[in-house]
Amino acid sequence: MSQTPDSAVRTYIEQHRAAFLDDLAAWLRIPSVSAQPEHAPDVRHSADWLAAKLTDTGFPTAEVWQTPGAPAVFAEWPSGDPEAPTVLVYGHHDVQPAAREDGWDSDPFEPVVRDNRLYARGAADDKGQVFFHTLGVRAHLAATGRTAPAANLKLLIEGEEESGSPHFRTLVEQRAGRLAADAVIVSDTGMWSEDTPTVCTGMRGLAECEIRLYGPGQDIHSGSFGGAVPNPATAAARLVAALHDEHARVAIPGFYDGIVELTDRERELFAELPFDEERWLRTAKSSALHGEAGYSTLERIWARPTVEVNGMGSGYQGPGSKTIIPATAMVKLSFRLVAGQDPDHIEKAVRAWAAEQVPTGIRHEIEFGSATRPCLTPLDHPALRSVARAMGRAFQEPVRFTREGGSGPAADLQEVLGAPVLFLGISVPSDGWHAPNEKVELDLLLKGVETSAYLWGDLARNWRTAP
Repeated sequence: MSQTPDSAVRTYIEQHRAAFLDDLAAWLRIPSVSAQPEHAPDVRHSADWLAAKLTDTGFPTAEVWQTPGAPAVFAEWPSGDPEAPTVLVYGHHDVQPAAREDGWDSDPFEPVVRDNRLYARGAADDKGQVFFHTLGVRAHLAATGRTAPAANLKLLIEGEEESGSPHFRTLVEQRAGRLAADAVIVSDTGMWSEDTPTVCTGMRGLAECEIRLYGPGQDIHSGSFGGAVPNPATAAARLVAALHDEHARVAIPGFYDGIVELTDRERELFAELPFDEERWLRTAKSSALHGEAGYSTLERIWARPTVEVNGMGSGYQGPGSKTIIPATAMVKLSFRLVAGQDPDHIEKAVRAWAAEQVPTGIRHEIEFGSATRPCLTPLDHPALRSVARAMGRAFQEPVRFTREGGSGPAADLQEVLGAPVLFLGISVPSDGWHAPNEKVELDLLLKGVETSAYLWGDLARNWRTAP
């Protein structure tokens, strides 16, 4: 009996499963911890190992790109079809620090399989999710009889993501010609749950600032001077209190300018997810919900902009009392941004707002750090539809859609390359990213392989790029 394309893919994956997992385990044994200088040679070894493995996979181009920090890996495999779309897959090969004494049940850099789960640092974040593309493209070729992928395939696997990607944007700008793509697929993400496959359509951006307030030239006696000169601690408290209105809406003028509002369809899709608010609150170690009026919890954390107070400091904080008017105060703020918001505009709006709020007699300074722009791909984008179809074929059930409340370097790819960003990941919340006993579910990892195998042909059939 002849095989269907899907059964041919699954047969190929099963035949090569053991070798695939052996190779992944070999990569996971390399402690590529970018945050620890003593592991810099290991991060380089990890990059060299991956480049060699991509060459073995069949990529005609596989290069290690050095940065002022840790190296990245670039690979390219043209389809040979002038109308085929070009897709850039992003991930990272560096990992978080890990040691047995942190609470691991086994050596974090000696992979072990227990209960059909692979335990090791990087198993889910992100080596496992990068590596499933190697077997996926081979299964695609085996099932179709092709000698090159149906879509032009590029990979950019970063080496500093766990250290904040300090050199990533510069790398993308310098190599923009080599990285040019019609779409970016981020395989450094997850799904809603093991039995609810999902595709993420967007990620919030991030801006951060510290506001420093200066009053008297030194701490002064609150009895001798209190009530007669401005207090920077009081000014800081009033500044924070003025951030939101009574409906928990950000009260900074111009903050919401240009935002892309949720569509009715997106709200319907969010509402379909099996979301348990009580369980979510327990995870948040909190006892009550709070947020912008008129939006659900998922809408608030995925699709609405926010400002949060990350820290405040002023005056005496030791035991007992010290009756002073403090000389200085400090507030740290972070802004999660959604599609349509410009970090530069937000910075100008915050600066103007703070100048209005700070009373006469208090001098203030504001320092902003580097910002991350938000990214969002419309539900009807052809590449997003291909990702959802490919995942649906692999999981044999409908795929739902989510967004991410956090931020990441993927937005730099969108901004520099001018390409939409999509997310393809199979990790689940229980995988324990950054925690002891990080793991990946082997069944889901192989579903990632299968999704990758279907994706390139689906893109080629349904998204022709030539005019």
